[in-house]
Amino acid sequence: MRFSVQKKCYKLLKITLIYSSLYSEYALFCSIIQNFSEMSEIIVESIEDYGLFSKNRPKQLFSKVGIVGCGGVGQSIALMISQKEIEVVFVDLDNEKIVHAKNEIIRELDKMIEHWGMTPGEKRAILSRINGYVGFENLAGCDLVVEAIRSNSRERRITSRKDVFKRIEEVVSSECIIATNSATIIITELSSELVHSERCVSLHFLTNTPNARMVEVVRGLYTSDLVYDKVIKFVTMIGKEAILCEESPGLISVRVFMAQLNEACNVLMEGVGSMEDIDKTMRIGLGQVLGPFEMADKIGLDKVLRWMENLYNEFGDRKYMASPIIKKLVRANKLGRITGSGFYKYDLNKK
Repeated sequence: MRFSVQKKCYKLLKITLIYSSLYSEYALFCSIIQNFSEMSEIIVESIEDYGLFSKNRPKQLFSKVGIVGCGGVGQSIALMISQKEIEVVFVDLDNEKIVHAKNEIIRELDKMIEHWGMTPGEKRAILSRINGYVGFENLAGCDLVVEAIRSNSRERRITSRKDVFKRIEEVVSSECIIATNSATIIITELSSELVHSERCVSLHFLTNTPNARMVEVVRGLYTSDLVYDKVIKFVTMIGKEAILCEESPGLISVRVFMAQLNEACNVLMEGVGSMEDIDKTMRIGLGQVLGPFEMADKIGLDKVLRWMENLYNEFGDRKYMASPIIKKLVRANKLGRITGSGFYKYDLNKK
């Protein structure tokens, strides 16, 4: 009898809960209907206005940078910029050079990982921002394009760079800034035949100096104030200090170093000190990261010789006339680290 009463009480409680639940749902439904009736008073805004991929969002000042030439200098510039979360596109003459450049960049990133300067995840992110192509049309959409090609004779250096500038201008927008990394060729001369010569500057990255924290910036005769200011901001964006130079072959870094290297060669030929002691004096005594002979080997003696010839042709000053030692080494194809022998000998398997 007691069990029967408990069972009836349970059924009654169950029915009560069901009706209570239905009433709650009914109340919620009425509330929704009331809200719909008030929709005319609600301001509806598109969620895209607040999204990361809104079409009308402000464009980053430098989101994509192009590099023409993927040799050692181009690779260093690409790596330097891509580490600051900026997309990099480099172009060259053939796929073989592009594949080689990508492999060299990977090798450099692996060295950073080995020395605890980077994680594998950071390496993947950097590589995803670097792309190489054949053809200038792939530079379309770039905010800045840096010319970093390599050529031998002075005449060829100027004509080839002028041609590169023209081909860049054909595919980029009128707002895109065009720069050269050359330190000994005047930007005014390179930009003189362009339609928009006001967007051209010199950006000299010191890619051969370990951890260099500066970039030499030069405005040409046609360079506008707006472009000049933008380039200075770009240098700051990639974590460097802009050293503002007047237009002059060699700028500051190359002119001073060429004179120092020639004088070091004179000291060596006069027997005042050995090559090792001269370098050691400049490193330990004067705080340079590398001595003049060590630095020349790292830059490449063929490049050093071209710089000296350019400066001597421009200024006619004997302090820029290449030392016989440098000429002798270049003739023997002893160009420094790249060939395994220069002022010093190197193991090519331990780059």
